[in-house]
Amino acid sequence: MDFDQLETFLEVTRNLSFSRAAEKRFRTQPAISAQIRSIEEEVGCRLLDRSGGKVAITAAGKRFLRYVEEALEARRVALAAVAEIERVPSGEIVVAANEGTCLHLLPEVFADFKKQYPDVGITVKRSESREVLEAISDNSADFGVVAMPVKDKRLTTVVIHKDELVLITPPGHPLAGREEVSIVEVARYPLLIPKLGRTRDAIDEVLHDRQIKPNISMELDSSELMKRFVAVDVGVALIASSNVVSDVKAGLLCACRVNDVQIRRDMALVFRKDKALSRAALAFIDIAVKHKSVGEKERVPVS
Repeated sequence: MDFDQLETFLEVTRNLSFSRAAEKRFRTQPAISAQIRSIEEEVGCRLLDRSGGKVAITAAGKRFLRYVEEALEARRVALAAVAEIERVPSGEIVVAANEGTCLHLLPEVFADFKKQYPDVGITVKRSESREVLEAISDNSADFGVVAMPVKDKRLTTVVIHKDELVLITPPGHPLAGREEVSIVEVARYPLLIPKLGRTRDAIDEVLHDRQIKPNISMELDSSELMKRFVAVDVGVALIASSNVVSDVKAGLLCACRVNDVQIRRDMALVFRKDKALSRAALAFIDIAVKHKSVGEKERVPVS
């Protein structure tokens, strides 16, 4: 068997689907099936159970999977080690992050990185927080960017951005133009909140602790959607200040601090502790950390 067959086996186990694995590997489904059949013939047992119209990993397949992951990681480390001889970052890094982070936190980091290391490829996987951590755990991404705290002890975290939630309103709203408001004042107006995630959990906790029953107008799964709906006066929202700097400067939204609570939204670069980092990966960490100090100097204008 070869590394290409092992990559195919890994993709099938990740997706538990031959058709989805074929799409990911840019192959036909019969080609994927032939590779799996070849591996099973060589190891002498069935690794995947395809009965009942579903794909399941057999006991032998689960044990074999561990060695496949180790072999592919060893290959990656070996290639990276050889590339290090040139003393120049090369190859590719894969970063997983949610929509807001991709739009408002990472562009400057990527731009700076590409200026310094134009030969290193960057792939961005736009994912929700849970999916980001899954991508790091299964090694389909080198780095993830998620909100703190991260409780998984298998991961290393490097804080790259410190932020907090602010209240946003449309211009002309009764709270517009205020520098500060209380959480009780916020609760008097229709509230737009994230459907899921760390920010939603933090908002729910604050409201529960103060025994405040909010008037929830909408639950949305996108910070960009939330800003657009606030702009047309569907409600107000609590959102990371870094996500609305340009909107406030452009006069599309107004922002103010909530004076009696502070909901932090610090972001961290996360990666596996057992991962052998390439020179390109180490350079990316260095640039992301440097941008942290620059970003902390810019705060959302309070209007």
